[in-house]
Amino acid sequence: MSAQRACGVSDLEQDTPLRVELDGVPMALVLDSEGEIHAIGDTCTHGDISLSEGFVEGKTLECWAHGSAFSLCTGKPLNLPAFEPVPVYVVQIDGDDVLIDPTVTKEV
Repeated sequence: MSAQRACGVSDLEQDTPLRVELDGVPMALVLDSEGEIHAIGDTCTHGDISLSEGFVEGKTLECWAHGSAFSLCTGKPLNLPAFEPVPVYVVQIDGDDVLIDPTVTKEV
């Protein structure tokens, strides 16, 4: 499979997660305060909670339900109760298009 359009860069608000689904794979997209766009799995590994409803701080996304913060760069949880990472996807930018291949995750 190849990268497909997830949204427009202009659709993203700084430090505000956006939930998208590509081929049945839910993702949380984040434009961080440094202007970098991240895509991570949208489901908290501690519970079946959407991370895109959480809070962004720096390069982390915190689950609103139980407080586990996940690195936007590695997907690794930075505190309990979560202990399993979420997938992190490769983001490509083409003009205003944010492109992601939901079958390719970053090796971290």
